[in-house]
Amino acid sequence: MNLAHWVRQRAHASPDAVAVRQGGTDLTYAALDRASAAFAVRLRDLGVAPGDRVALVAPNVLAFPVAYYAILRTGGVVVPMNPLLKAGEVAYTWQDSGARVAVVHAMFAGEAQAAAATTGTTVVVVGPDDLAAPDEVDADALEVAEREPEDTAVILYTSGTTGRPKGAELTFANLRSNTLVCVETLFRNGPDDVLFGGLPLFHSFGQTCALNTSVAGGSCLTLLPRFDPREALEVVARDRVTIFLGVPTMYMALLGVADRDAYDTSSVRLGVSGGSSLPVEVLHGVEEAFGMQVLEGYGLSETSPVASFNHPDRPSRAGSVGVPIRGVEMALARPPQEDEDDTHHDEVELLADDPDAIGEIVVRGENVMRGYRGDPAATAEAVRGGWFHTGDLARRDADGYFFIVDRVKDLIIRNGFNVYPREVEEVLYAHPAVAEAAVVGVPDPAHGEEVGALVQLKDGAQASEEELRDFVAQRIAAFKYPRVVRFGPVPKGPTGKILKREIHLER
Repeated sequence: MNLAHWVRQRAHASPDAVAVRQGGTDLTYAALDRASAAFAVRLRDLGVAPGDRVALVAPNVLAFPVAYYAILRTGGVVVPMNPLLKAGEVAYTWQDSGARVAVVHAMFAGEAQAAAATTGTTVVVVGPDDLAAPDEVDADALEVAEREPEDTAVILYTSGTTGRPKGAELTFANLRSNTLVCVETLFRNGPDDVLFGGLPLFHSFGQTCALNTSVAGGSCLTLLPRFDPREALEVVARDRVTIFLGVPTMYMALLGVADRDAYDTSSVRLGVSGGSSLPVEVLHGVEEAFGMQVLEGYGLSETSPVASFNHPDRPSRAGSVGVPIRGVEMALARPPQEDEDDTHHDEVELLADDPDAIGEIVVRGENVMRGYRGDPAATAEAVRGGWFHTGDLARRDADGYFFIVDRVKDLIIRNGFNVYPREVEEVLYAHPAVAEAAVVGVPDPAHGEEVGALVQLKDGAQASEEELRDFVAQRIAAFKYPRVVRFGPVPKGPTGKILKREIHLER
C-alpha cells in the first residue's frame, strides 16, 4: 500500500526511463529509487520511524520527489508546506502536526531555522548535492516500510475561512485510489507521456495529479520551480509535454503570451484544469490557440483532491466540473441558511434531481480524508451524516454534470492558493491604528481573485494603504497579504456581525 512502492516497481521495470526532469538535469527511475533510498537511510538515522511526521519545505525542484518518497519509504508521514510561509506560520504547522524533523530546501532555510528555534524541530537542509546517491547504494536492500490502507500518508494543511489552518489527514488508500483513477481513467498516461510540473507539489493538485500520477504511470514529470507563462511554453516545446496541468490563471497567462505561436505545443494532447472555475471563454481560447483538449475537474485537499472530472470517454461540458470519478459519490445538499446557528446535525438533506436546484456539494467515497489532525470538532463539522461538506454551491444538470455556482465560505483563491480572511484580519488588527477590518476577495483578471481589505481606523489614528500592506506582508506569506486596501466603515448586521456580502472593493 505504501506509495513508495511505485518508485521501486518502475525502477525494476524501466530503470533508464526519465522519472523527473528539471531544466537540463534528469533523474531516471533507477536514480530516483537510489536517491530516495539513500535519503531514507539518513532520515532513519535521525530516528524517523513509521507514523512519524516529517515536514517537507521545498519548491518544484528535484529534491522534492526524492525527499517525498524517502519519507514515505521510512513509513513516515509527509507534511508538505508552502516554502513561502514565514517563521511563525512554519512553527504553527510543525507544532500542530507534531513534526520533529523537517526537510527544508536551502533557499528557504532562514525562516525554517527561525521556526526551529521555538519548536525544537530538527532541520535537514537539502540542496542539489543531496540528490546524488552513490552507485553502490543497493536500493533493493533498503526495505520500503509496509503501511496499512487506513494509515496516514500525508497531512495537507488547508485553509478555511475561520481559525488556523487544519491538517487534513490523507491515507494511503485515499491517495492510491485517487492516483490510479487519474492514471487509468482520466489522464490515461503511460511511459510515453510527459506531464507538465508547474503546479506546486506541496499542494494536493500537483502532488496527486502530477507527481504520484506520473510515477504510478511510469511517465516523465518535467518541473518548473516557479510558473512563468513564457518559460512554461519553453518547457512544453523542449520536453514535448503531452499532458498540461494548471489552474485557470495559468491558462489565462498562456493566452497572454503575444508570440505564443513561436512555441511548438503540438505534443500536448490534454490540458487539465482545476483549483477554481475555468471561464468558458478561456477554455475555448486555449483549445483554439494550442490545439489541445481541456478538461476541467473539481476537488479539495480533503478529497485527495479529485472528486469529479470531465471524463475523456464522455462528452465534456464547457463550464462544468464533470461527473463524480470512480469510487466517489457527489450530491447536492440543502445549503446552510444565514439565520441558522452553528449547531450541525448528522441529518443531511439531499436535494432532488432538479436541474434548477442549487445546493452545497457533499462528497463521500474512497477519496475522503480520515479527518483533521487533532481536531475532532472540525472533523465532525466537515463530515456529517457520512458526507464531507465542501462549502461550495453548485447545480447539476439532467445528465449528472456539476456546475460550480459560488462558495458558501468566504475563501479567497488567489492564483490557485487558498487565502482565508480571518488570518489576514488578525494581522491587520495587530496594527495599532486599526479599529476594524474585513478581508474579502476582489475579482482580478490576472490572479482570479485578489485579497482586499476594508479597514476602519481608530479615532485620531493615521495609516496609509501602503503602510498597512507592508505591515501584513512582513508577517505572512506573500500570496496572502492584501494588495487592495480601502478605508471606511465596516458594514454590520443587527447582531453586530460583519456583513461581507455588502463589501464591494475595486482595484
